[in-house]
Amino acid sequence: MTHKQHPIGSGFTAASTAEEVAAGIDLTGKNVIITGGHAGLGREATRVLVNAGASVTVGSRNPQRAQEALADVEGVEVSRLDLMDPASIDAFAERRLDTHRPLHILINCAGLPAPAQRELDARGYEAQFATNHLGHFQLTLRLLPALRATRGARVVNVTSGAQRFSDIRWDDLHFADGYEPTAAYAQSKTANVLFAVELDRRWAKDGIRGYATHPGVVVGTSLNSSAGQEGLRAMGLIDEAGQPIIDPKAGKKTLQQGAATIVFAATSPLLADIGGVYLKDSDISRLDDEPKPLTADSIPSEVASHSIDPKSARRLWELSEQMLTA
Repeated sequence: MTHKQHPIGSGFTAASTAEEVAAGIDLTGKNVIITGGHAGLGREATRVLVNAGASVTVGSRNPQRAQEALADVEGVEVSRLDLMDPASIDAFAERRLDTHRPLHILINCAGLPAPAQRELDARGYEAQFATNHLGHFQLTLRLLPALRATRGARVVNVTSGAQRFSDIRWDDLHFADGYEPTAAYAQSKTANVLFAVELDRRWAKDGIRGYATHPGVVVGTSLNSSAGQEGLRAMGLIDEAGQPIIDPKAGKKTLQQGAATIVFAATSPLLADIGGVYLKDSDISRLDDEPKPLTADSIPSEVASHSIDPKSARRLWELSEQMLTA
C-alpha cells in the first residue's frame, strides 16, 4: 500500500505550542467551527484561532456552560450541538447554512470519555462510535455546501494514538458480544483517521482537505480525568504529589502543546497541497506497524496501516452513510 505518511520537516517539535504554530498566520475573514471548542484542547484551539483573527463558532451540548467557559475569549459564537442526536446535528447545520457564510475550517474535536459500561444511543449504536465518529461524519456531510464555498477548506478530526490498538470491528461494531471501554475508544479513533483519509480522496477536487490529528496525552482533559489519581499515576501521567508529568517527547503534554497539532492541521501553509494524513507533533506522522505496548514510560502514537487503509476508509464511509439512513 502506498501512503503519504512521511514527515515533512515542519520545523516544529513535540514541545511546540499552538501559539507558536499559529505565529505569523493571519486568519482574518476565516470562519471556523469547533465541536467541543469550550473545553480542554478545543478551548485552547479556539483561543489561539480567535487571536489569529478567525471567526469561531463552538458547538456544545450545553451552550450556557460553553459561553461561561469562553467568557474571556471575545467574539466566539456558541450554538447547541449534541453529536449523539441526529436531529440536533441537522438543526446546528441548518442554522449555520442559513447564514450563507463559507466555512474555511471545521475541527471535529469533541469526544466522549469511555463509559465504564456499554452505552447505546437511541438508534442502538455504541456511544463512543456514535459520538466520536458518526456524529462528526453526519455534521461534516451536512456542512458540505459551506465547505465547498471556500475552495480551500480543511476538515480536522481530532483522533488519538489509541488508533494503533484497534481496527474497525466490522462484525461487532457495537460490542454486542462483550464491551471493552478501551477497545471501543480505540475503534472510534481509528474511524476518525479513516474518515479523514476518505474525505480527502472524495473532496480534494472541491478544494476540501482532510486531516486526523493526535494531540498527545494531556492530563486534565475530559478523556482521562475519569481515571482518577491512582489511574493517572499508574499511567505515568502524574507524580506522587499529583502534579502532571510533562514530557513532550514521550507524548505527555501541556494543554498548549497538545493543541498545537490541531492548529497546525487547521492553518499551516505547509499542508496546502497535502491531505488525507495523520499528524502528530505538528508534522505528518511516519507509518509504524511494529507492536509496541502502552506503558507508563512509552506512549506509542505513530499511525498504523489499518488506520489509513484506503479500502477500509471507503468501506467505513459507505457503512456510515447507511447507518445515518437506517
